[in-house]
Amino acid sequence: VQLVESGGGLVQPGGSLGLSCAASGNIFNIYVMGWYRQAPGKQRELVATITRGVGTNYADSVKGRFTISRDNSKNTVYLQMNSLKPEDTAVYYCNTEALAEISGDVRRRSLWGQGTQVTVSS
Repeated sequence: VQLVESGGGLVQPGGSLGLSCAASGNIFNIYVMGWYRQAPGKQRELVATITRGVGTNYADSVKGRFTISRDNSKNTVYLQMNSLKPEDTAVYYCNTEALAEISGDVRRRSLWGQGTQVTVSS
């Protein structure tokens, strides 16, 4: 079971960037998918989450600029980031709450991706 992220990089202030995260392996049901970020010297913080029924939740700092979406048929979550600011610079991590099997053990798990760097700078 793994989450594979893609789409990070360097972008100028005011620019846009899209992230994607695909879950694979023995996954029987995915409940919540989300994005978190961690800037240097700071704690990891919530960016946005989306339920299977596509209910969404955003951090106040990204409301109106970021959009989270998911494709349940592909076990994939996306984050479209617009009007990026230097303070959005961080490593972005994908997270999912899923019913998954690892080594014969089936249970609800919190799974994390490896992280992808987003840098907003001129």
